[in-house]
Amino acid sequence: MSEQAGEASLSKSLRKSNLKHPKCPQKSSWTSFLKSLAGFTGDLSAMTAPPFILSPTSLTEFPAYWCERPELFAAIADGKTEQARALSVLKWFISTLKGQYTSRNESMGSEKKPLNPVLGELFYGYWPANAARGGKTTLVVEQVSHHPPITAYRIENLEKGVILTGHSAQKTSFSGTSSVFFLSFMCHTSRGSIIVKQVGHAVLTVSLPSGESEEYLITLPRLRIDGLWYGSPYIELAETSYIQSSTGYLSTIEYKGKGYFSGKSHTFKATLTPPSHVHASPHVIEGTWHTTSKDSHSGAAFHDVTSPKEEITVVPLEEQGEWESRKLWHGVAKGIREGDFESAATFKGKIENEQRQRRRDESAAGTTWELKHFKHVEHDPVYERLGKLFKANPPTEDGYVYLGNGPSS
Repeated sequence: MSEQAGEASLSKSLRKSNLKHPKCPQKSSWTSFLKSLAGFTGDLSAMTAPPFILSPTSLTEFPAYWCERPELFAAIADGKTEQARALSVLKWFISTLKGQYTSRNESMGSEKKPLNPVLGELFYGYWPANAARGGKTTLVVEQVSHHPPITAYRIENLEKGVILTGHSAQKTSFSGTSSVFFLSFMCHTSRGSIIVKQVGHAVLTVSLPSGESEEYLITLPRLRIDGLWYGSPYIELAETSYIQSSTGYLSTIEYKGKGYFSGKSHTFKATLTPPSHVHASPHVIEGTWHTTSKDSHSGAAFHDVTSPKEEITVVPLEEQGEWESRKLWHGVAKGIREGDFESAATFKGKIENEQRQRRRDESAAGTTWELKHFKHVEHDPVYERLGKLFKANPPTEDGYVYLGNGPSS
């Protein structure tokens, strides 16, 4: 089946859908969606998903998860030694995972597919200054590509000298152990997953009182979305991600989620290895990334995300521009939240058709979309330099340079 045919099939199920919490084995639009999913070829990010599995939030808002605990982000600069700062970066990173990968389960009952941003979509926000974290922490996000979908972002607390710049994309595929023929009859025992390879990276820069700076290259974990056949999707992290410091410290984070027959959800093991010239034992941290973890040797608590997070502050809808996420998707999000999926589909279709026409007009005029806040570079020198230290795969990646022209404070 071609991507166009798959999209048409899914669009048909979109109009039929009326379920909020589909359950197996009853025949429903959920089963129809699974059949289309199993028969779809190519990157699943290209498919049109029925509204009942959609989140009311655009993917451009997701970089805010990096800083839901802004005090941990700011505290990185307070470390007095290279090791202390490397541990603070690891603690902050692990603390971001709950928001990024389990928050939809808690707020909406299961994982939902975020709204696919349009090219040029923007999202701005901030976390206000206070005594605990010093200055204001700001976020600038831009959708820098639609096919493939790529989101670039910049988070900075200039008073503390901590800056995060990165971009992310997803290559999504379906992995199932059952054929479409058995979907309707065996969904209580079948197993299939959506595999998401996250493409991109982030670079954290910390300015030191000495005038020097440290850089940390952060790679992204692979995702596995399970629970499809039960109508209750959830995310498990898989394989390994890395945080490589310019000082030589390397954090290796191994993710071991719940398997089909055994295992505990959301478990991880992180090992902070010092550079070769530092004669010290590695730090080993183990726990569950969505709750707490401990130092395996000392037993001391490491991270704890069981307390409430701090939501990002965004200006009111009436003060937002037409390209800002919450203004752009307002009608779609309202329909999803109210269970009016027909209305959501209508608004969503209008936005998508306008974008297709915009691309046709650009093609006819021989022009291309101009990015607002970021500049694309074919090779990211920080990725290549730090990636060599742990033999990153791939050895080179492109990147997006922030132009320093975000909204004024």
